[in-house]
Amino acid sequence: MPAGSAPASAAAGYTVRAVAERLGIPTATLRSWNRRYDIGPPQDRPGKHRLYTAADIALLERMLTLIEEGASPAGAAAAVRGPAPLLGDRFPLLAAAFALETRAATAYLDAHFRSFGVVETWDRLCRPAFADIVARQGAGEGCIDVEHLLSWCITSVLHRTNPPPDTAAPTSVVLACTSGETHALPLEVLRAALAERGVGAHMLGADVPTGALTDSLARHARPAAVVLWSQQESTALTSAVIACLDAGSRVFVGGPGWDAVLLPDAARRVTSLTDAVDQLL
Repeated sequence: MPAGSAPASAAAGYTVRAVAERLGIPTATLRSWNRRYDIGPPQDRPGKHRLYTAADIALLERMLTLIEEGASPAGAAAAVRGPAPLLGDRFPLLAAAFALETRAATAYLDAHFRSFGVVETWDRLCRPAFADIVARQGAGEGCIDVEHLLSWCITSVLHRTNPPPDTAAPTSVVLACTSGETHALPLEVLRAALAERGVGAHMLGADVPTGALTDSLARHARPAAVVLWSQQESTALTSAVIACLDAGSRVFVGGPGWDAVLLPDAARRVTSLTDAVDQLL
């Protein structure tokens, strides 16, 4: 390695700068791969030096070789990290959730999101798992806590695997639940799916008053696209749609709450995660 690039101690590992110089890639790329693909030092050590091991460097070298041969960074990372889980096998996830084993549930979700991406994991693993939980609730089983735990696990994993993208481009997508609506998970998933494609989004979350929504839109230098989520008809507020349209924004509505609502002609419905990503892109 070049002089001055040595790690703090050979036993501890190698700094991000040293590894980047050795591999011939920017430090920003190395940090991005660390966050997105979990190759390198743990992300849960705030205030401490993050040092790469020799094993981490070996994985990165294999990953670079695969990329040079035509693989995408995500595909190369999945290949070097080992066998992928079986896409759509929800039963280990449900077993962990019903046992309230948060660590096991998040590890299973993490492996799926990194191996298969946000859209495939949501459609083929998470949604079927929630359908099973709802069916058991309908049969009289008290498992609302399991539903909430699984929602939290999905959100926490997506914050780690798909953080806001490293881009200086202005963010022009705003995600918000209407006033009184508390089901923010679908928007969390949409935010992550957009981040996976390099598109940033402002996530306002649950129960956003219409006034706060228009205040947020006023902070944008150019008209934003807005996605309004409503899980139930009582929170499908056309007043929020009209306010966003009046602010010059493109407005998309998602969720079953809007099904029976008469919308302004300029508002667009999104019917699935894939549909939402396609329309926003």
